[in-house]
Amino acid sequence: MNYSEDADVKLALKFRRKWREARMFARAMASADHPILAQIIPIRRCNLACTYCNEFDKDSPPVPTAEMLRRIDKLGALGTSIITFSGGEPTLHPDLDLLIRRVREHEAIATIITNGYLLTPDRIKRLNAAGLDYLQISIDNVQPDDVSKKSLRVLNRKLEWLREYATFDVTINSVLGSAIAQPEDAYEIAARARSLGFNSTVGVIHDGGGQLKPLNGTQAGIYERILGLGKGLFSFSHFDTFQRNVVKAQPNSWHCPAGGRFLYICEDGLVHYCSQQRGHPAIPLSEYSREDLVREGRKPKGCAPFCTISCVHQTAMLDEFRTRPQETLEKILHGPRERDPEWTPPASVRALEWMFLKNSRAKKIFGALALRVFGVNRGGTNRV
Repeated sequence: MNYSEDADVKLALKFRRKWREARMFARAMASADHPILAQIIPIRRCNLACTYCNEFDKDSPPVPTAEMLRRIDKLGALGTSIITFSGGEPTLHPDLDLLIRRVREHEAIATIITNGYLLTPDRIKRLNAAGLDYLQISIDNVQPDDVSKKSLRVLNRKLEWLREYATFDVTINSVLGSAIAQPEDAYEIAARARSLGFNSTVGVIHDGGGQLKPLNGTQAGIYERILGLGKGLFSFSHFDTFQRNVVKAQPNSWHCPAGGRFLYICEDGLVHYCSQQRGHPAIPLSEYSREDLVREGRKPKGCAPFCTISCVHQTAMLDEFRTRPQETLEKILHGPRERDPEWTPPASVRALEWMFLKNSRAKKIFGALALRVFGVNRGGTNRV
């Protein structure tokens, strides 16, 4: 396959992926009784030992493949839209490709969060063939140190391979917080990600309970510089309502949907609120019911005001848009416009702005039309 043909294939796959994302969004707007995102652990073991991380061990075996397939089937039966493999280090599971294929058989969006160390051209091509949709790598520093070996120097060649071979989308997450010795590294990492054509996000390191560690003045300034790089409106780095309060050590007022719209399934097959709240509710996934989804998703969580778990925030953002579209869209648009008064949102966002902020009749007409186009009914039984 020559370069032109390869570019055409990537473009076609990207279009199909965006179409499936649009269907996911439409279904999330039509129904509140299914999980939007589930993180599942195929192996707790990791090949690294970052000192700030509490989500790994050094000797756990992979979850048996047959059991992983049953868990994915259960998530499919619950109507889960996005299934993310995390860890530990998920690429250590010997049958990860098979697990990704099973996710796609359920017409869900398949993603992995990896440290990237085991990526090679052949491994990337296998992920392509399996049908992976998204891959995220967190890079903590430019040069490896005693805290983390996930450095740009070590991973830069892997990033170049991803640019060359990956047909899935790639997001590079840089990190700020007290455990990071050189906070200016986060900007260099984000800039490198953008130069390679990848999405980039920036996260704030949390403590062992998922709670915020406020940034100092230097770190907060770097955070603002990263936001100034621009790109995706709906990436977490641009959903300012949560992160700006985290940076300032201020609480967020929001409802955490974990246990309902967001699920975390550990290696033992138990459902938890998130990686930092393991033990709650700790119900076996095999027994998890729609009643459990509704009950746990509606429960207030005492950890929510100072939470930094971005994937749960993103899930909550979709529900906020479903229940309060005008207010949520205004908040989303406020951050970029505050930084750059001449900023123009993408065409798709301008359409949402016109529908929800400027033309309530269009909202009803186009909303109903979108549900029909994407094959979604308000009962929530259709798949993404």
